[in-house]
Amino acid sequence: MRMFRSSLGWICAVLALAALPCFAGEVAVLKNGFSIRHERREVVGDVTRLYVNADGSSFVDVPTADVDHFEAAPEGTGSPSFARNAKGARASGSRLPASGFASSGFVGLPNPDLTDLVNEASGRYRLDPDLVNSVIKAESGFNVRAVSPKGAQGLMQLMPGTASQLGVQNPFDPQANVEGGTKYLRELLEKYNFDLVKALAAYNAGPQKVERFGGVPPYYETRAYVARVVKDFNKKKVAQKSSVAKRATKPAPGAKDGSTGVIQAKAAGASN
Repeated sequence: MRMFRSSLGWICAVLALAALPCFAGEVAVLKNGFSIRHERREVVGDVTRLYVNADGSSFVDVPTADVDHFEAAPEGTGSPSFARNAKGARASGSRLPASGFASSGFVGLPNPDLTDLVNEASGRYRLDPDLVNSVIKAESGFNVRAVSPKGAQGLMQLMPGTASQLGVQNPFDPQANVEGGTKYLRELLEKYNFDLVKALAAYNAGPQKVERFGGVPPYYETRAYVARVVKDFNKKKVAQKSSVAKRATKPAPGAKDGSTGVIQAKAAGASN
């Protein structure tokens, strides 16, 4: 399992367009033909942040270079967090297929809403759906047909042997893949006494490597992977806290600052 990055050239006219204020019900059309409906957007560094719900608690970061243009969303386009390709077929992602991955399209695959799939699986296995989404983002970039050079498949990049043990017959079925991957992540968290850093390291490199080194293996790929997941998850939690704070008119009587849910872990160099 590994994370790859995609990068495409960009032009000044589109950059200027991306910086313009966004009105509700807009669609970002990506250069690979897929689109993402969102409520508003803003440019953050080299990515364009698409807020997929009205309160701003959920968003998708898309490399600005991957965006072709923005257009008004037609009525009845369904869930704003769901991407569609130019022909109207649904896709479950926000990024172009990353370099090194193979994609053969989505013909013949079911088209459920990925948000619903993640929420349902997370509820079943008592995990934060934001964590599952962060793992999917790091594993496949939301590419249903992703295949790594090592043979990991689908949204949560299940190796064939792991998929078989989890009862996942078709790793390219989004529902089965998310169900199996979420179940596996829960098992790893329980195995490592809910040490998220070790569980993520095991998800990436395998439990045997974590046990061999007594913690996060000294592999750059694994440490970088864990860091990406933790960073993305933390970012979601911070955004949610900010959104709640903006909506609050005044603090409750006797209220004290509470936990944001942010994981304070320097994952890339985490102590074992």
